[in-house]
Amino acid sequence: MTASASSKNPVHPIMENSLPEMVAAAVAGERDAWHSIVDRFDPLVLSIIRRYRLSQADGEDVRQTVWLRLVENLKKLRDPRALPGWIGTTTKNEAVRILAERHRLQPVDPEVQAELTATDQTDLDEGVILLERRRAVRESLIELSAERRKLMLLLFADSRVSYQRVGGQLGIPVGSIGPTRARCLNQLKGAPAIRALAS
Repeated sequence: MTASASSKNPVHPIMENSLPEMVAAAVAGERDAWHSIVDRFDPLVLSIIRRYRLSQADGEDVRQTVWLRLVENLKKLRDPRALPGWIGTTTKNEAVRILAERHRLQPVDPEVQAELTATDQTDLDEGVILLERRRAVRESLIELSAERRKLMLLLFADSRVSYQRVGGQLGIPVGSIGPTRARCLNQLKGAPAIRALAS
């Protein structure tokens, strides 16, 4: 009986029945559910980032992009139990993309331990500040409506995206994108996380 009970209980910390409920609540706009997802899966994202030996700034870029992509795609996820795999794959893809852009994709022997290198204090301070800013932006995006959040994600995920493309994807007039963007930025400035950072 003990063996049967243990075989039904997964070792994974995410309870099988709680994840679909958490995803459904996050899709419905419940911020606590979203923060719970981030808290539970952020260690997974960070562990993958460490495997690719990214710099602190590049690692935070990957991390930020993963969570922004999830905000954009969470409601499209057919099976909430596939969320860990989606997060893992997205993190790997973003890490490889960053490395390719930096022309630093080099084969690494996993049996060889990475050598610790000295970090300049100025770089460390700037990295901490950048981390705090991005975390504040991530938290503040939840304050926006789903439509406005999608708009901001499209505009800032790729600086080369045109208003015509954004309007086509979101089904909104091109002339309304600029004013809506300005209103979103004003709303973000008033978000608690941004105000706390500014103070």
